[in-house]
Amino acid sequence: MDFLHRVWQTQFPPQPAKTANALRFGVLGAANIAPTALFRPAKSHPDVIVQAVAARDKAKATAYAKKHGIPQVHDSYDAILDDPNIDAVYIPLPNGLHFEWTLKALAKGKHVLLEKPSVSNASEAEILFRSPLLTTPVPESVNASAAGRPPVLLEAFHYRFQPAWRYFLSLVDRPNLASVHTEALIPDFLFAKDDIRFRYELAGGSMMDLGTYTFSTLRQIIGEEPVACTSVTIDKCDPPFELCDYGSSATFQFPSGVVGSVRSTLRGSKMSLGIPVVSVTHKPVPAPLKSNERSSLVPPGHERVVIRQMTLHNFMISNFWHRLDLEDEYIVRRIGEPTLITDRYTVKKSKKIYTFKDAGIDQPSEPFWLSYRHMLEQFVNRIRGREGSGVWVDPEDSIAQARMIDMAYEQTDLPLRPSSKYQHPK
Repeated sequence: MDFLHRVWQTQFPPQPAKTANALRFGVLGAANIAPTALFRPAKSHPDVIVQAVAARDKAKATAYAKKHGIPQVHDSYDAILDDPNIDAVYIPLPNGLHFEWTLKALAKGKHVLLEKPSVSNASEAEILFRSPLLTTPVPESVNASAAGRPPVLLEAFHYRFQPAWRYFLSLVDRPNLASVHTEALIPDFLFAKDDIRFRYELAGGSMMDLGTYTFSTLRQIIGEEPVACTSVTIDKCDPPFELCDYGSSATFQFPSGVVGSVRSTLRGSKMSLGIPVVSVTHKPVPAPLKSNERSSLVPPGHERVVIRQMTLHNFMISNFWHRLDLEDEYIVRRIGEPTLITDRYTVKKSKKIYTFKDAGIDQPSEPFWLSYRHMLEQFVNRIRGREGSGVWVDPEDSIAQARMIDMAYEQTDLPLRPSSKYQHPK
């Protein structure tokens, strides 16, 4: 019953009254992701109103606005940016358009919630995330919500903001990591072969889409940036989309010596559940006897070590459903002769973390808040100058993420995703 109630509320969340100066969002494009990523989260946030939308086809935008209860339809993306009543914009456009429209929005003093991947390649990331627009205060007359501060830009890696992910990271023993593996598989019937995700000129490709999550989780868990992509295997799309990958597997070497591996595909088996999974294996570490354990468990001249494996099922949108499995393998072995094992046993347990209270963290949350709702909470906190949870995707983080994707493409016979032809203001 808890599951059904939680899922119901994610789709039909409670709608508190809006504050008098609620942030008004404009949406660029009639994207399918927006209802999940912004519209439903905004309903339960008293400080957010989805005010306007624009699309290349105004008739499509009008139908979209009617379906989702959006009050205004603007004639163009520029019209959204020129609207003085819009405080922030959500940009779920195709990847190849992110660079241009984010810079244009920042130039107009708008805060930007930008879908991942932020841009097409690392060169664009360096230009965007080191732009003077992100350090230049916005006049209050241009955007009152900025109140003389620079506009806020966030790459929408929503999974990072979840209680389950925060708890999972708290259990990672980075100095004793052995390996990390993450994978995400989507059944092939969800996206047509000519889907926009497979258009090279719009910076398409699996590693730019689902793969960004798997790459990001490695960086988050290991806490370092990779020094090399040591192997890549890609599945190429059929012509005329052969410059894009629909699936990939890759391994990365990190400075500490940890090896991380990833696998993702947008054309998985029709039987695939599509549940993204991340697994962490630790090195053996000493496991002294606890006060309530018998001393005979570890005979004289022996030691006990433990190898912990952690697996988080559904790390991307955990509040629909997830499970964190912890498996501790205890090994009793001769001191100085680690291959002489006298006993071995495993202790398994599982946990579910649906609120920050479950994780022992003092932060606002509700069981029905999806990852996107948690992200929206921190995006608003940052705009309002509130402390918030401290979880964020900062500019250098987004640059490093783009570099990692480029690093993988450089190990294939596919070119890097093409840069925008937009000439940004200096």
